[in-house]
Amino acid sequence: MAPQTDIPLAANVLGTIGTGCWCVQIIPQIWYNWRRKNTDGLPGTMLMLWASCGVPFGVYAIVQKFNVALQIQPQCFGALTLICWGQTLVYHGKWRIWTATAVSILIAAGFAVTELVLVLTLRKPYYKGIEWPLTMLAIIASVILAIGLIPPYFELAKRNGRVVGINFIFLTIDWLGALFSLMALVAQQTFDALGGSLYIVCMFLEIGIFASQAIWLWRVRHVRREAKQAGMTYDEYIAQHPSKKLSRSGSVETIPDLEVGQELSDSTITPPEKCVTVPPQEPIQMDTATTVVKQ
Repeated sequence: MAPQTDIPLAANVLGTIGTGCWCVQIIPQIWYNWRRKNTDGLPGTMLMLWASCGVPFGVYAIVQKFNVALQIQPQCFGALTLICWGQTLVYHGKWRIWTATAVSILIAAGFAVTELVLVLTLRKPYYKGIEWPLTMLAIIASVILAIGLIPPYFELAKRNGRVVGINFIFLTIDWLGALFSLMALVAQQTFDALGGSLYIVCMFLEIGIFASQAIWLWRVRHVRREAKQAGMTYDEYIAQHPSKKLSRSGSVETIPDLEVGQELSDSTITPPEKCVTVPPQEPIQMDTATTVVKQ
């Protein structure tokens, strides 16, 4: 596909809105992590994959000469995602703050150098008509973005579909950013299918996360109502009434219970070496018994 030569005003406006969303979308998640001092349920793998996805996407946007907003977008997205990833090192991995900060900065520098080298390397061949290297980068970016949204589904499976650790304000802004960015591509002179696939994949997978939480809320609606009447949160109520918790075959939560049951079962079985043989009693003689009766 040839690079864009004339960017319509609508594409610039929509791209700017999308970039604005993706520049701030991770901030609610960063604040949410900091306030809770906890990142359980927020996969660090997802964040690192998203951050690395910014490199091929940034190269593609720059070489394709997208509008300026769309060229800046991958850089902002990658930088903020790395900050959030650093939080997972501190709160979940128990790293020291300075160590996590240094590692995040080094990775960001590595991403920046890689992107610069790729832009300088691929720009001339692309303008000469050799398009397959840039096409491969777009495909790689799409695959990385899609894979990055898969780890949250494993977290959902552990919790019967409940979303834990992911801020819904962040998720909503992220979805809107993808939508406006997609509309910006639509408003350009020619629609870039590979670039648009990045946003489409992101939108559909995030819709799945919203749907999972909605289904979980519906399944526990009665328990949540009871918890509200008792003046407790759902987690507080479940802690006092474990039987109300959703059960799932093979769930991680059921493993300790099975182990306890096995221990109890083992404790009720007496080992053979501890068994004591009781000698049989001598039978009562009938004559003696008769004498006693007569007396």
